Amino acid sequence: MTKPTWILKDGIEILVPFHDVDSMNIVWHGHYAKYLEIARCALLDQFQYGYKEMFASGYAWPVIDMHIRYPKPVRFGQVIVVHAKIVEYANRLVVDYEIRDKETAERLTKARTVQVAVDMATGEMLLASPAVLLQRLGVDA
Repeated sequence: MTKPTWILKDGIEILVPFHDVDSMNIVWHGHYAKYLEIARCALLDQFQYGYKEMFASGYAWPVIDMHIRYPKPVRFGQVIVVHAKIVEYANRLVVDYEIRDKETAERLTKARTVQVAVDMATGEMLLASPAVLLQRLGVDA
C-alpha cells in the first residue's frame, strides 16, 4: 500500500519584501522560517486542521526540528512559490518544502519541519499523533 501524502495545491506565492533582505539584497536566512510557516498554515487549512482547529482540539503542535538547505539565493523583489507536503503523520507531523522561483521554476531552497502533538491540558508530548489529526487527514486510526 502506498503511503498517502498531502500536498499544498499550487503552493503559496510570496513577493520578497525589502525588509527581508540583507545588505547584499539576499533574503536573510532567518526569514525562510516565516515563508515555511506561511505555506504550512495554508497546507493545514486545506484539511481543516489549522492552528485554530488544533488549539480547539486540545493540542499544540510545536516545531521541534527544522532543516533548511540554501542552494540558490532568494532576492528582494523576487516572486517565489513555496510548496509544502506532509510526508509523515503517525507519530509526528513532518512537512517537506521547496521554494522555487515563480518565473523559472528553479528550486532555490529545500526544507523540512518536524512537529509533535502536545496535550495542552497536561503539557505532555504525545508519542503518537492524536486521532483528530488522522481523522482530518482521512486516515484510519
